[in-house]
Amino acid sequence: MSYLKFEKALMTNLEEALPKELLRTNRSGAYSCSSIVDCNTRKYHGLLVVPVPNLDDDNHVLLSSLDVTVIQHGAEFNLGLHKYQGDNFSPKGHKYIREFDCDKVPTTLYRVGGVILKKEVVFQHYEDRILIRYTLEDAHSATTLRFRPFLAFRSVRQFTHENSVASRDYSPVDNGIKTCMYAGYPDLYMQFSKKNGFVFQPDWYRGIEYPKEQQRGYASNEDLYVPGYFEMNIRKGESVVFSAAVSEIKTTGLKKLFQAEVDERTPRDNFFHCLVNAAHQFRIHEKNDDRYILAGYPWFKSRARDTFISLPGLTLSIEEDDYYDLVMQTASVALREFMEGKPVSKKIYEIEKPDVPLWAVWCIQQYARECGRQQCFDKYGQLLMEIMRYIENSKHPNLDLQENGLLYASGGKEEPITWMNSASNGRPVVPRNGYIVEFNALWYNALMFTASIARDRKDDKYADHLEEIAAKCKQSFLETFLNEYGYLYDYVDGMMVDWSVRPNMIFPVAFDYSPLDQQQKKNIIDICTRELLTPKGLRSLSPKSGGYNPMYVGPQNQRDFAYHQGTAWPWLGGFYMEACLKLYKRTRLSFVERQMVGYEDEMFYHCLGTLPELFDGNPPFRGRGAISYTMNVAEVLRTLELLEKYTY
Repeated sequence: MSYLKFEKALMTNLEEALPKELLRTNRSGAYSCSSIVDCNTRKYHGLLVVPVPNLDDDNHVLLSSLDVTVIQHGAEFNLGLHKYQGDNFSPKGHKYIREFDCDKVPTTLYRVGGVILKKEVVFQHYEDRILIRYTLEDAHSATTLRFRPFLAFRSVRQFTHENSVASRDYSPVDNGIKTCMYAGYPDLYMQFSKKNGFVFQPDWYRGIEYPKEQQRGYASNEDLYVPGYFEMNIRKGESVVFSAAVSEIKTTGLKKLFQAEVDERTPRDNFFHCLVNAAHQFRIHEKNDDRYILAGYPWFKSRARDTFISLPGLTLSIEEDDYYDLVMQTASVALREFMEGKPVSKKIYEIEKPDVPLWAVWCIQQYARECGRQQCFDKYGQLLMEIMRYIENSKHPNLDLQENGLLYASGGKEEPITWMNSASNGRPVVPRNGYIVEFNALWYNALMFTASIARDRKDDKYADHLEEIAAKCKQSFLETFLNEYGYLYDYVDGMMVDWSVRPNMIFPVAFDYSPLDQQQKKNIIDICTRELLTPKGLRSLSPKSGGYNPMYVGPQNQRDFAYHQGTAWPWLGGFYMEACLKLYKRTRLSFVERQMVGYEDEMFYHCLGTLPELFDGNPPFRGRGAISYTMNVAEVLRTLELLEKYTY
């Protein structure tokens, strides 16, 4: 039986089916995304969503959807589904769905009377081309298929409405047409593997509504342009492949191309393989050979902090070390350019954040653990030393090494400088400034790790120097952050001490080198377990702390104030479980395995086969935010690897 499979009862129940989303990517920045019943519920949804660099830095929805109609004996059965204003759904094609399977490729089986039609979808790797294969499994009489494309040609952040500017022009191409609604956009090529007739019947479908945008407090409706329809006869047992792309293709090769893409896919037949597939979706391979890690779908870009935190889990934990090296080649160029005060030439955002070089060191440290210290030094030793000297010499504009060995971060009151980056009216919701607990935990870990590498290289003088700073850092860390109740302040800035119980204290427990002793680590794990742990990760704030706001719902401003005030984050749970395994060893294996069950449940909700950005901090812990989030997938993969190491 398939792992990701849903029967008729669920597929025909829109209350159950609409929240389940499906994501496919080409690993070059384009994607295809909708609900599992092919009803778009977000403005970010679309059958073909691609970057258009000559317009802006956003993705753009070219082809919103493709409705297929089965025609027999003059009777038409439209298998499409759209939501219109007033809670009206039309044409309600979901009622014909018999089952949905997402084992290797998304497959939907429709039954209309004696007709059984199978639809399979793949996104061609590294090309802006979506492929759909329709197979007539059964039919008792002559059958015709009609295909009606819904075009948007807009940014994912905007809507399109009926207008007189949109071009209605089209040109015939091999078994299809090409068209372009607005200047500056690429042509959209819609082609079939079989000869067909195109009927030019231009019209606007008005008032299509996106309920997810309504829930988020945004505008939620638009009009979509339909240029006409394609029509062809199909025999029992015959397959037809549809291609939508920004370049023309020779249609005689479409069937072979589709099958080749299917053969490349790894089945999503268990929890681990779902996460591996999700990990691959975050990869971006630019035409100039730059490699990036996307922070999440559908609206995030490649961000520096997210890249360094997630890279070990997305690559090393699944034995794909080569891709680690490819991403680091690109990221190291960007990091060096920033440290040298040069314009950053790579498409990595937020590289100026003060903890980015610290997470880069942690990322290199994970490579040393997986691939060996010698190989790590050969590849990344020079970069490691450059980062450490950059930090030690206080060259970062927002990071200053103090006499007490701690790092002081400035500017956190004016703008977010940590991963807790929500803002309202331009001001941080959680204004963390001064001595920040995870910054200094990262710093102590970086000092000791680099010292050990220097010691390996017989550079005892530099190792002694780093260990001297680390000794001061350790003493000051305990004096500054450890309070009388046995947990760590979140940040300290002069007389300002943040007593909030937050998850950032788990990092010094999880890192290989920690300023804390065993009892201090145990105390922190205990309080994290009592106040922060959920089945979906650690809460960003304890329910006992002031300002606890665990429900990430409502309009933007309301969500901003909940983002880091009690919501649960799986990637933090990864560090928590690493800390537990390091402290309690094999005695916590069954506990960690039970935590993994909470994440596996999510493979069947929200976006199939991946993990969303965050969860409500209170039961039933609903998934919220971005439908697929890099750091969550990465840390759960890293935890699964740790489980395996401690088990065997």
